[in-house]
Formats: sequence, C-alpha cells, structure tokens
Amino acid sequence: MDTYRADVAHIGKSVIIKGELSGSEDLFLDGEVEGNIDLHNHNLVIGPNGRVRANVHAKDVVVHGKVDGNIMGVEKVELKKSAVLNGDINTQRIVIEDGAFFKGAIDIRKADAKAEPVRPAAQAAAATPMFNTPTASATVTTGISEKK
Repeated sequence: MDTYRADVAHIGKSVIIKGELSGSEDLFLDGEVEGNIDLHNHNLVIGPNGRVRANVHAKDVVVHGKVDGNIMGVEKVELKKSAVLNGDINTQRIVIEDGAFFKGAIDIRKADAKAEPVRPAAQAAAATPMFNTPTASATVTTGISEKK
C-alpha cells in the first residue's frame, strides 16, 4: 500500500489520539493511538513510527510499528520485520516476516464457505466428515533471544 495515495487517510507521526478511532476509508497510521480502532471493511497500515495501545478491527492489517492489543483482521494480518506485537491475532490469513516480534495467540478462521447444494440425507451423511474443525489455534513467540 502506497503511503501517500489520495484515497488513503494519513495520520502523521506527531498526532496522538486517545479514545475511539473509526472510519470508512483505508488508513495509514504513523502516530499514536490509545483506545480502539474500528475500520471494519477497510485496511489499516500501522507505519514504522506507529504506536498503538488499542484493540484493532479492520479488513486487512499491516504492522510496521508497535501494537499492544489484539488484532482482528477480517481477511489478513501482516507483521513486517520491524513489527512488535503484544496481543492476540484473529484472522483468515497471516504473514509474519523474519525479524518481527510477536507474543500472543493466533486464531486462524476458515473463510466462509459457499452454501452447498441440498443433497439427499443419505448422501449428506456419507459426505459429512467425522471431525469439523473450522479454526486453528497456535501460540507463537518470535524474536531473537539468544546471546552470543
């Protein structure tokens, strides 16, 4: 995402927001937010100077800076190599670059499946799997912890 596109709102590194931040457009955040961020159907990029102490809800979330809080990325969450995240992630797709720091849990949700055609009961029973696991969970801690 280009940081200076006209269709993306930009919050500069000198801006500090305390409280609720919501919007109906994509957002590049390079400042500081304490509270909650809600961009349900839009994308959020937390820039390298971004400092967020909030729970985040957006369609796609890309983190370059620091986040203390949980991230709900409806479609995807991406932690770049400079990212520091202390909190849980809930998303369909996750990308964690080498060098990113993450401490928390990841809950991977399956994409909503398309409605299946109605089948006779005997066929449906034969095709139903024994185990139904729509989510996967993992607890991950990354970062350099070795001393040389």
